[in-house]
This record gives sequence, C-alpha cells and structure tokens, in this order.
Amino acid sequence: MSSRLDRNQLWQLTLARAREFLREPEAVFWTFFFPVLMALALGIAFRDGEPAPIPVGVERGGLGDVAFAALDSSAALAPRWLDPGEVDDALRDGDVALVVRAEPDRWAYRFDPQREEARTARLAVDEAVQYAAGRRDARPVEDERVTARGSRYIDFLIPGLIGLNLLSSGLWGAGFTIVRMRSGKLLKRLMSTPMRRRDFLLSFVLARMVWLAPELLLLLAFSWLVFDYSVAGSLVAALFVCVLGAFTFAGLGLLTASRAKTTEAVTGIMNLASMPMWILSGVFFSYENFPRVIHPIIEALPLTAFLDALRAIMNDGATLLQTWPQLAIIVAWGVGCFAVALAIFRWR
Repeated sequence: MSSRLDRNQLWQLTLARAREFLREPEAVFWTFFFPVLMALALGIAFRDGEPAPIPVGVERGGLGDVAFAALDSSAALAPRWLDPGEVDDALRDGDVALVVRAEPDRWAYRFDPQREEARTARLAVDEAVQYAAGRRDARPVEDERVTARGSRYIDFLIPGLIGLNLLSSGLWGAGFTIVRMRSGKLLKRLMSTPMRRRDFLLSFVLARMVWLAPELLLLLAFSWLVFDYSVAGSLVAALFVCVLGAFTFAGLGLLTASRAKTTEAVTGIMNLASMPMWILSGVFFSYENFPRVIHPIIEALPLTAFLDALRAIMNDGATLLQTWPQLAIIVAWGVGCFAVALAIFRWR
C-alpha cells in the first residue's frame, strides 16, 4: 500500500512539473524553438558549397600591376587595391587575409600566421605569383572532390545543439525553478507535507523526460527538411543517449540548486558549471583545437562525453556498445550529481 502511494505521489509531482513547463511560454520557446532557429542561422552561415574567393590586398606602387594581374587570374583569390596607409587597417579589420607588396627587387606577403585563412591565402597567393612567373608543375595532378555524409558542419552542429539544449534545460528547468520556489517560501510549505525529498527532486528529472522525445524529433525533422540531415546510426540508440544526458544534466541542475537561496546566487553557480562545457566540450567546434595536454580533462566533462557518444551514433553509425566509455562517464556524473544533491538538499 505504501509503495503504491509513493508511486502515485511521484507521478503527481512529475505531472505537475510537466504542466508547469507548458504554462511558461519562455521555457517552451527556449526548449523547442531556439535550437531550431540556431540550426537555421548557423546552417545557413556555414552551409556547404563552392568556397568564396579569399580577399587579398595589393599595395599600390612598384610592381603592383604585375602582382594584381597574377592574383586576378586565380579563381581562389579576390584581389583589391590598397594604399600604403590602408594596409594595417585592412589586415586588422579582416577586410583582407593577406597583402602583397611587389617591388622590383623584393616581393613580400604581409599576413597574420595565427589566422587560418591567412595561411591558406599565403599558399594560394604564392601559387598564383609563381605560376604567373613561369613555374610549372613537375607532376600533374587532378582533384577528386567528395562530400561524405557526416562531414558537413551542419552534421557536426546538430548533436552539439541537442547537447547544449539538454544542458541548459537541465540547469535552468530544475535548478532555477527550485531556487525560485525556495526564495518564494514555497519549499518551506512543502516541508510540512508527507512529500519525500527524493520524490520531489526525482520529479524534476522525470519531467524532463516527458518533453525529451518531442524536443529531439522537432529538431531532427527540421534538420532533415531544410538541410537533408539524417541519422546514420540507430535513432533508438540516439534517444537512449539523450535520456541519459537529460538525467545527468537535470542532476547537475539539482546540485546547483541544493543550497542556493537566491536566483542571483544560483545563476552564478549555473554559469560556473556550464560555461566551461560550452567552451571546451565541442558544441560549435571540435575540442581538438585545444592543447592535447588538457584533452583528458575535457573528455571527462559530462557534455563532452555526451556529444562524443551522440555524434558517434548519429554521424558515424556507432552502436551503444562502441560508446560505452562515454556512456559510463555520463552515468557516473548523473548518479553522482543526484546523490550529492539528495544528500545536501535543504528545503529552507
């Protein structure tokens, strides 16, 4: 009898949390529609196609006419004239990736080697200059262009947006709501009821699961219709990983709210917990760009493990068994966060 009452209590709490979500239009927008808008904006900005010519500058004077003609003959470059006083400003503002100064006794390429586009421009500019001067290839080659499924930026982005949305929803949907209830003295009233702390916290986790499938399917359907995105692996496996991720991030949200008394305090704590993962975990770009010495730390973060597992399934067709190291990290974070949150949670 007691077990049945406990299940009914948990069910009612979960149902209340799910209904509360629908009564907040802002939460519905950020959960369902914001990821779609992000996918649309970034998918268009970084859409595949023929690469645009690289803007490069040619400094007036000397053999500038010869240099301009050489660069203009390359389809990969878009040369423009620059006066000597405009060179530094054009490079600093990113108007051009490189500037050529051509003099009778010396040709110079002025560029910032820290910029990837500038290094690419240096190769393309030098190739055009040398070919115009008469150089020919010692070994003829031809290009064989391929477009592999899963290699586009949108293919990398969609799992990243799913992870970012689950993290944000878990933190703000659970953590912020609890602190708002605490600061409004509502938790103090609930403390006098037979409600158990475990059921109260677990209801936030389960409520996240209610809207998980619609949230995921909406983004995937939009990506399929607009960007021809498809899941290479099992959709059920991807949903399973998302369930684990939602549990973990909701647990992290509960942990951030366990003791915080004001919304200002919990906002700072949630930003402290989430910002490193937004930057390091590979939401919008690969964490391979960071020094390899910190990769073990990055890979131990829950969002990194989630994204690695989800991308392996959605883009590479991996199975759940092949992603078990990442799944183990996700589960460890989820169980640990929920256990600690349960232990230190205070109603007041």
